[in-house]
Amino acid sequence: MKTSLWFLFVLFFGKAFGQQRVLNITALGAVGDGRTNNTLVIQKAIDSVSSMGGGRVLLPNGKFLAGVLHLRTGVDFHIAEGGTLLGSTKRTDYGGVKASALIEGNNLHRISITGNGTIDGQGREVVQDVDRMLKEGSLQDPQWQTYNPWHQKRSAEFNRPHLVTLSHCDQVTISGVLFKDAACWVQTYQECTNLTLDSVRVQSTAYYNNDGIDIVDCRNVKVINCSVNAGDDGICLKSSNPNALCENVLVANCTIRSSASALKFGTASHGGFRNITVRNLSVYDTYRSAIALMSVDGGILENVTIENIKAKNTGNAIFIRLGHRKKETAVGRIKGVVIRNIEVEVPSDKPDKGYEMEGPEVLYAHNVFPASITGLSERPVEDITLENLKIIYGGGSEKKAAHFGLDSLARVPENVAEYPEFSMFGELPCWALYVRHAAGIRLRNVVVQYKKDDFRPAFVFDDVRQLELSSVSIQSAKTAPVIVLREVPKPSLKMVKYPMDSKTGVLTIDHAGKRKRNK
Repeated sequence: MKTSLWFLFVLFFGKAFGQQRVLNITALGAVGDGRTNNTLVIQKAIDSVSSMGGGRVLLPNGKFLAGVLHLRTGVDFHIAEGGTLLGSTKRTDYGGVKASALIEGNNLHRISITGNGTIDGQGREVVQDVDRMLKEGSLQDPQWQTYNPWHQKRSAEFNRPHLVTLSHCDQVTISGVLFKDAACWVQTYQECTNLTLDSVRVQSTAYYNNDGIDIVDCRNVKVINCSVNAGDDGICLKSSNPNALCENVLVANCTIRSSASALKFGTASHGGFRNITVRNLSVYDTYRSAIALMSVDGGILENVTIENIKAKNTGNAIFIRLGHRKKETAVGRIKGVVIRNIEVEVPSDKPDKGYEMEGPEVLYAHNVFPASITGLSERPVEDITLENLKIIYGGGSEKKAAHFGLDSLARVPENVAEYPEFSMFGELPCWALYVRHAAGIRLRNVVVQYKKDDFRPAFVFDDVRQLELSSVSIQSAKTAPVIVLREVPKPSLKMVKYPMDSKTGVLTIDHAGKRKRNK
């Protein structure tokens, strides 16, 4: 046996003692002073443990600077409490045209990143170096000089490293670790199977595109007991492969703060999402939607249950959108969604104001945006149940800010190919819930109210079949009508309450635009 291999072997707790092999990176010369580049040493530790059948690579107390690390099969990369893996601040340490993640893995199995330590991407400093290289011309980026909603020069995502990217891996566990300050997406898991994220912490508002957790076309996933404070979407399921799905996913017992949407399916939605359960989420100070479900790239979204959500100070309660961004793809499908036991407070002002990376201001005058469920005229959203739902709006609408008359409902833009977000249609003609091009919509035990007067009706249902409202309480209303039904054949309205005469509360509009009040 070579001396070097023997030296490595004696650093392990041997199998003879029934314990996991453990290799401390300092035994190979790693220095935790925050300045010494330890890439080669840490990579040697990972490779050695994997080659000997697997075990733990231990990053102990200290700050260990490194560039790109490649995880290997059978390795538990363990960051001890008090230990920090510091990402290099030099863009050149992440490769050439496309930046690699700080930790990468492809086609691996039995891998994990564990411990109560920190992975710090030093994203602000990385972006400064990217900008320096762009200005001097040593790095290319066609997007850098283009307009964006923040009115700033912003480098493309491919030029900024993620913290962790794992692709086509099986039996993956991520637990305990604090992920901090990425220059782009924090962590991405693409087409992985049997993936568990448990008690993961994300504190990443260093720059734009800081999605907290991205699950892309993965199967058999658990995201549990996690806390996320992100400059972009909090927990986001995506589907980039038309032949793959996010499938059999559980998200539970998580806390989310986001300058985009807290829980989001899409925007990428090529294959789709199936058999997803979400429960017990706490959402706060979130710019866009507490819950955003979308299929806009031809994928399916079906058999989804979301329950027990409490959201305070978030810009929108629920956004469900079936769109069609590319004509060359088939139209997708949204069917079989249950959202229940939900409490949301939507303020009148910007909910993430004052955070380091705020969402962009909406660039037109508008009143508070309602929740919405929208499909396409040729493909309605189907089989949606909202149950035990309470939404409190700040209200305070003004006609001088924006006004969309009920005689103009047909002119609400379809925006079939637009990027999906709750403000995509502009000012909407109601304050609580807008539904268009849908079938099988059920509202049961739903309560909505506002704190300040809103001149708009609470609900607008436009081109909706099989509409059922049961035990619905609209607790605030300034003027009639409260509910508007346009092209809604044979709606079922049972135990619907609102603070005015029932004869004036519901307005029906037929295809020709003829109005008819309830009798």
